[in-house]
Amino acid sequence: MQPISKARAREILDAASGEEIAVLGDVMLDRYFWGSVSRVSPEAPVPVVDVDSETFHLGGAANVASNLKGLGVKPLLIGVVGDDATGKLLKQIAAEEGLDASGIVTSVGRPTTVKTRVIGNNQQVVRLDRETREAVATSVIDEVESNLAGRMNLKGIIFESYDKGFLSIALVARVVALARSRKIPVFVDPKRDSFFAYKNAFVFKPNRKEAQDALQISLNTEADVHAAGRMLLDKLEAENVLITLGSEGMMLFERNGRVSSVPTVAKRVADVSGAGDTAIATIAAAISGGATIGEAATLANFAAGVVVAEPGIVSVTSSLLLNAIQEEDLQIIESKLRD
Repeated sequence: MQPISKARAREILDAASGEEIAVLGDVMLDRYFWGSVSRVSPEAPVPVVDVDSETFHLGGAANVASNLKGLGVKPLLIGVVGDDATGKLLKQIAAEEGLDASGIVTSVGRPTTVKTRVIGNNQQVVRLDRETREAVATSVIDEVESNLAGRMNLKGIIFESYDKGFLSIALVARVVALARSRKIPVFVDPKRDSFFAYKNAFVFKPNRKEAQDALQISLNTEADVHAAGRMLLDKLEAENVLITLGSEGMMLFERNGRVSSVPTVAKRVADVSGAGDTAIATIAAAISGGATIGEAATLANFAAGVVVAEPGIVSVTSSLLLNAIQEEDLQIIESKLRD
């Protein structure tokens, strides 16, 4: 892992502050029913939840945008919702949270992706998904491309896929072509669909399972991971490939042949949900602030360590990230003094 000081990290974050980065991906609404369970239904052997409250939260690619905002970057959130009440609510919540949702396209006849979780006695009882995975219409792609073409100060484009149909092969091809024509760096957090459509990305960031499934090989050893990284660099013609490995950290592969291990710095793990979103957001923000890819990967590692320490999906902030780096520096100094 490339060492980074708190002063250097602050310099990068200060330079990134106010820069605009677009997040293209599957936006969704997370709906929660909270209640208690004290009996079983006489109609079927299922618990009856007495609902106390209902809450709504932004999900999917919106979490990447929230992480960018926490790091001081100006995110442009681009996705698709249906012409329905939940689509309107999603846009309303995004606006209330200070996210630029002007890039979210409304598609008539397409449902907004909603994941409804019923929680009884603080345990999830059931989840209900309302969605379609059909590729978006050409009219949606036209609107997305037009929006991006009018943004003259973009410092990066992040693709955040959940395989819900927004990031179709056609949409990805047109946006990547636009990015290349304007030399805008592209950052990819892929899923199974369209995995190999993201050619020439600046950073391509799959996790271990995604890489295994796409390449149809096992990544059980370090040698396996090295082979997968080289294969992805070649197949995707990417500048950098960053494979995330859970508790084993990350492995960075650069076009120039350099390979770097990025061990995890997480002190404790409460919930890994959203760690990938945080990592890709931090990398893009750091690059927009003038970081090297090694520095960006190190910052992403620290940022992921921050969010996994908290229960639920949370976003990193500049202050939390800087504090994590300072704590690591102090521990290294204390260790050297003991030695």
